[in-house]
Amino acid sequence: MYSVKIKDIEKEEGKVLTQHFNFEIKELSANVDSSLTFKSLGEFIEVTGHVNGEINLECDICLEPYVQKLDFDIDETYAKTTLYGEYGNEVELRNGQFVTDLNGADEIDVYDLLYQSVILSLPNKKVCGINCSEGLFITDEEYQPADERLEIFKNVELKDNQSK
Repeated sequence: MYSVKIKDIEKEEGKVLTQHFNFEIKELSANVDSSLTFKSLGEFIEVTGHVNGEINLECDICLEPYVQKLDFDIDETYAKTTLYGEYGNEVELRNGQFVTDLNGADEIDVYDLLYQSVILSLPNKKVCGINCSEGLFITDEEYQPADERLEIFKNVELKDNQSK
């Protein structure tokens, strides 16, 4: 669908290609606008850029739909040929060592890159706003313990331990 051919990157001056992408990721109900730079580094392709957009989400607290703004950077590295031969055993990946293997493919799937990047940029807990509570929080005065045996703890007084 949306892809960049490696041969197009290779034939550019300085082996650097910059392209603008603006499309909808239907599976996520997201509209993304990105400017990506593809740079050939011998056996690797470096993809950097910036993404803006919006995604429709559902609040985890009140379950109401809301629109979340997207604004993040992309910095990915692709290997043109397979790396499986070099790493026969398990290898610990450290910061900056993660490389996506193209397995000899002749193009980079930009749609998949942006799809994965949008998912990774989402917050763990999706909340529509800082004031979203919709009556879920109650004060101490309104609290009614579910178990009558816990009633004794309402009258416990804590003493200050500063005098030692």
